[in-house]
Amino acid sequence: MSAETESYDFIVTGAGSAGCVLAARLSESGRYRVLLLEAGGRDTNPWIHIPIGYAKTFVDPKVNWMFESEPETELNGRTMYQPRGKVLGGTSSINGMIYMRGHAADYDQWRQLGNEGWSYDDVLPYFRKAEDNGRGADTYHGAGGPLRVSDQPYRWEIAEAMLAACQQAGIPPNPDFNGATQEGCGYYQTTTYDKRRWSTARAYLGPARRRPNLTIRTRAHATRVLVENGRAVGVCFASPRGQETVRARREVIVSGGAYGSPQLLMLSGIGPGAHLQERGIAVVHDLPGVGANLQDHFNTFCIYRIARNLSLNALHYSLPHRLLQGAQYVFFRRGQMSGNGMYVGALVRSDPRLERPDLQFNISAWSTVERTRSGIISHPFPAVSISPVHLSPDARGSVRLRSADPMAWPEIRFNFLRTEHDRQAMIAGVRIAREIVRQPALRDLVVEEVAPGAAVDDPEEIVADTRARGVSNLHPVGSCGMGRGPMAVVDPRLRVHGLAGLRVVDASVMPVIVAGNTNAPTIMIAEKAADMIQEDARAA
Repeated sequence: MSAETESYDFIVTGAGSAGCVLAARLSESGRYRVLLLEAGGRDTNPWIHIPIGYAKTFVDPKVNWMFESEPETELNGRTMYQPRGKVLGGTSSINGMIYMRGHAADYDQWRQLGNEGWSYDDVLPYFRKAEDNGRGADTYHGAGGPLRVSDQPYRWEIAEAMLAACQQAGIPPNPDFNGATQEGCGYYQTTTYDKRRWSTARAYLGPARRRPNLTIRTRAHATRVLVENGRAVGVCFASPRGQETVRARREVIVSGGAYGSPQLLMLSGIGPGAHLQERGIAVVHDLPGVGANLQDHFNTFCIYRIARNLSLNALHYSLPHRLLQGAQYVFFRRGQMSGNGMYVGALVRSDPRLERPDLQFNISAWSTVERTRSGIISHPFPAVSISPVHLSPDARGSVRLRSADPMAWPEIRFNFLRTEHDRQAMIAGVRIAREIVRQPALRDLVVEEVAPGAAVDDPEEIVADTRARGVSNLHPVGSCGMGRGPMAVVDPRLRVHGLAGLRVVDASVMPVIVAGNTNAPTIMIAEKAADMIQEDARAA
């Protein structure tokens, strides 16, 4: 059978955090023939697998789409750099590896919005199914699943001091942010194993790639979903062989992430009709919600110079230190390169009247002068960062087509800091970070506040500094939102409204962003979707 006429039961476009899960689960029984398409290459870059290596992949075009947003009006016209994985494993191969699910109430809210089957009680079994937690199984955690989840390899001295300061500031200790309660301070768990990254490519494709009913095509960039008589029947994609077409007997599943999925749908004529016509694309199905409802967390950085060389900055500015740490990792799998550098964090309420945390503090053992697509440049002295992340933003943005060229970047807008709610959260975040640093546990360690700086104190000054330095927290979701209203893109079974044989499965389906990192929830979504897809296939 030629490549032009080859057919599969399921075609999955995008081998990222969701796509790898789907390909593995749908091929597991041997009943279905599955094709997984990935625009990037294989995950052979050694920096992918070294925990601290994401500082390298953050700016590597070989494994990273390196998108940039449109200028943000409320951020002095700055653009927001958007690293996204272009490799097997997608962004799970280049992210910071923090394992965080969000708050239980996030999923109950999804259900309250009309999404049956997505309450916390509904999704917890899928979190547990995915997980192989190093602490073992309990009410909240699984053991034996594909995704390895590990404790930090060491009790780092700088992390211990920061945790002590958090507790002195009145933040209760929390040994498990994904357990009975989210609020408090503690060590992060990470998607690592034996001091190596454990991406979805490693977790799910590793055991599945030799199955005869699973075909994985890399360097295969999906350019269009084929729709005939109201049904998705195949995919066109660009590869080193040229333009190819494959057919789907059952379903096409779009898993390109919060940017790639709406882009592919719109390139296929599925999306807001007027916008598609402006870009010269024939409207196949007018679906106004495609590319709307984009959400992301927003954060800034409070940076503190410290008196001792306990930070990771020396990996940048000191060649001898870099060589020493490299040797420790290569020969003994020890040292600073064996961790992700974000050892601890805290989840707190900016206002005690709130029912749950709306701020996450990522406490990092480094600080940066610049963190853009041009590179990551650390301060030339020991320093740490406390990064307040707003978990419940008002901001809603969009993903649109820049042109009809499938190789062009999507047009990304966030609309950060447009509301007083969002601005007040960042003011509170900076003030709480400073309260942590004032505690006795850090009195002999912190030398000075490098940024925003002690002179930046009143609310207007803090907001001005945030406009100048604040950034996307790189958790984009929502651009193909799940629901039943006129702006919903998929239904609660993740089927695209108004079309047969087509689903979207990835972070883009989240109707509201979760209060925490988004990789673990995306994996959960794919686990649940795989069950729903197979249930529907058996019932057909």
